[in-house]
Amino acid sequence: MWIDQAAQAAGVNQQTFRYYERRGLLPRPPRSGAFRTYADEAVRIVQFIKRAQELGFSLDEVEQLLSLRGVPPQERHRVRVIAERRLTDIDTKIDQLRAMRRALAKLVASCHRDGTPSCPIIESLSAPVRPRRRSKAVNRG
Repeated sequence: MWIDQAAQAAGVNQQTFRYYERRGLLPRPPRSGAFRTYADEAVRIVQFIKRAQELGFSLDEVEQLLSLRGVPPQERHRVRVIAERRLTDIDTKIDQLRAMRRALAKLVASCHRDGTPSCPIIESLSAPVRPRRRSKAVNRG
């Protein structure tokens, strides 16, 4: 099939197909005259990539997962390692988002409260940023 047909079957645009080819996630298809012809496997690979991205995997991680598709089952533990790492990253992001939400909710709650015209949101965003203190590493040599 031509690239437009393959892209449509995979639910992406043609530029996505080309990008995945350039990244090495998708093998370059053979040419039939002036056009590239894509096999059904190319569509399956793109769908795999998109599903992995929906789960939060980066393209670098997707590349690793793609390389593990053909390994024997006893080697698939490496897939779990990649997924566990992604899960940890997601949990960290959730914690960061919760902290951001608490901070913003506190500012919103104090804005124009009790009929006062004060709203600390702009002041808070305009305040100078204090450098974060670095924790000193303990050298136990």
